Amino acid sequence: MWRILGGLFLGWSLGANHSANIFGTAVASGLVRFSHALWLTAIYVLLGAVMEGVKCMSTYGKLAFVHPDTAFLLTISTAVTMTVLTRAGIPASTSQALVGAILGWSFLETSLDYSQLAKIVLCWTLTPVTSLICSASLHRAFAKLIVERIASFSARNRFYFVAVLLTGCYAAYGLGANSVANVTGVYVTSGLVSTQAGALIGGLSMALGVLTYSGRVMMTVGKGIVPLDPFSAMVVVFAEAATLHLFTQLGVPVSSSQAVVGAVVGIGFVKGLETINRRVVLKIGFGWVVTPLCAGVLALVAHTLLMLAGAASLASLFAKALALVSLLNLR
Repeated sequence: MWRILGGLFLGWSLGANHSANIFGTAVASGLVRFSHALWLTAIYVLLGAVMEGVKCMSTYGKLAFVHPDTAFLLTISTAVTMTVLTRAGIPASTSQALVGAILGWSFLETSLDYSQLAKIVLCWTLTPVTSLICSASLHRAFAKLIVERIASFSARNRFYFVAVLLTGCYAAYGLGANSVANVTGVYVTSGLVSTQAGALIGGLSMALGVLTYSGRVMMTVGKGIVPLDPFSAMVVVFAEAATLHLFTQLGVPVSSSQAVVGAVVGIGFVKGLETINRRVVLKIGFGWVVTPLCAGVLALVAHTLLMLAGAASLASLFAKALALVSLLNLR
């Protein structure tokens, strides 16, 4: 069972990186306190993982056959990639990192299902587009239903506060339901743990990451792309939550980072393209490109070393990965 440590490490890094996608806009706009956002995110991430996380668990098993030893090295490669990007303050995609690791590992083999890969990549493309359209549409619709009908400034702020809390909890639930497969899905398909145990273990590790190391990415999403007022923050979180929930029902883990960035850019389209910080968008887009490449290279290197040194190298690789992450965190 020591192999599950790779999944725990990955779940922690996922929670640390992706929690900003839930309440980042609300915290940056001053609507929700940071501490409240952390605890609500952790609770509902765990709830979503346990309640609906099983729906996406088989996706990576269909992509390639994964042995328990392979699952360990894949999650380590993905976790190191995510930790480095979190340290750099870049919202990254865990699903992209894990698929990149699987591709890197499979480079020396022929077990990859390219039709399943095409389905996953298509969903990656549709994720920011879906959230962008949803965000822009909701902004226009809610402006007529809410802003024009609630004249009192204090009443409107109270409404925004309650609405952001509810939509944030919904988005955290969607994150847990959709992303827990990134954490323990390869262990479930390899037969190391059961589906329910994988959902619980993954949810707990993600919640721990939210509570311990999630502050660095928060403002990149919340303020870096487009300055958001409370109303826009509410719309962004709701659009992200709806997008994640949609792809969960389709059984495909997607990126909450892509969903929230697409939603924020959708607000930029409504307010005017000049409000979009193109430098930050390019930085995030660069992270999306680099994420699968880095994870793939790490997995390929690990596979090569394993072939050369045998299974005994697993413990050594794990120790080196932990040493690298410890060094990054200390700097």
